[in-house]
Amino acid sequence: MRVEIPEPLRLRYRQTPEGRSWLEQLPARLEQALHQWQLSIDLAAGAAPWHGHTAMVVTVLTNNGMKAVLKLAFPTDETLLEPLALRLWAGHGVLELIEEDDSIGTMLMERLDASRSLLTAPMEEAIAVWGELMRTLSIRPDDRPEWRQLPRIAGTAERYCDELPQRWSDLGEPFPRWLLESALELCQTRGSVAQRSSNDVLVHTGNLHYLNILASLDGQHYLAIDPQAQLGDAEFAVAPCLWNRLHDLPERNAEEALRRRSSALAQAAGLDEELSAAWAVVREVENALWYLESPGHAGDAQRSLWVASTMAGKTLPGLPSAHELSVLS
Repeated sequence: MRVEIPEPLRLRYRQTPEGRSWLEQLPARLEQALHQWQLSIDLAAGAAPWHGHTAMVVTVLTNNGMKAVLKLAFPTDETLLEPLALRLWAGHGVLELIEEDDSIGTMLMERLDASRSLLTAPMEEAIAVWGELMRTLSIRPDDRPEWRQLPRIAGTAERYCDELPQRWSDLGEPFPRWLLESALELCQTRGSVAQRSSNDVLVHTGNLHYLNILASLDGQHYLAIDPQAQLGDAEFAVAPCLWNRLHDLPERNAEEALRRRSSALAQAAGLDEELSAAWAVVREVENALWYLESPGHAGDAQRSLWVASTMAGKTLPGLPSAHELSVLS
């Protein structure tokens, strides 16, 4: 059965020699994985495989009829660490890793119900499930060698101290200095000084938001997907649940409602509320700069600036209201 590469992935990766090479190798890598793990493709006629920004995901059946997925990822620092993180979590709070072959960038994993995520769950339920998952995912380092390969959130904070001011300046100081300094204040305190904090845990630092938490096939529980892992403050993971589902906020006093949502998420996960809010400011300031550096993302930059400044306590004037901000795809 021929599997068509999703067009958004093709458009994204055909822009560079490395991307074009990866696209060209995808069919052969898929065939190799199917052969070595004795899998059959489980796609309806004419159906396309799933995909994210960095990977194609093909639904398959194992030789004993178990439903699973094959993930073929473009090699980045984050995707190369994904199987390592999955081994550390060992199916607790995340989908289970069954097999992997880093020579072809392929993982065989547990299949979840892609039609049931927290994106459409009532917000109270979504927050409770998210908090429970965070408590499960926040494991402390042990003597397994994989821990030594993980990057640290403190290192990310230290890098931001160097990079964010220059990027802000290069863009012509596109937002007030006080907001940049709000982000830098936390980076300075959580940088190298905190490199070996006793509170460090394994953190899903990518996008642990509502759409990346799916129900199991039996509907009994929810699990996280697409982990990008670092070692550090668990509070770093709250931010994606603030920049998603903004249109669920009330039209009146949306800013205060967002801050209440942040507090509720932190409470559900047993996290420090102030530190969660401060990390959200850092992450959204960095996101805003990235969007401003990327043509065609003006609406995304406005969303990030709205969230960052709101969580910093003073929403920037001139931005659209929460219900007028662009929605993440």
